[in-house]
Amino acid sequence: MDKWEFYTDSSGEHRWRRTAPNGRIVGASSQGYANRSDCVANAQRNGYTGS
Repeated sequence: MDKWEFYTDSSGEHRWRRTAPNGRIVGASSQGYANRSDCVANAQRNGYTGS
């Protein structure tokens, strides 16, 4: 199962990345978001099923 990570970048914006079980990054946000909820919504459009 892929691992989803939400983090704050060096500019203070929220981002996500999706990592496969073998450690390879298979998806990531293409931009930073001011609000975490916007970041999670973008991840959901890309397959994230958590909350």
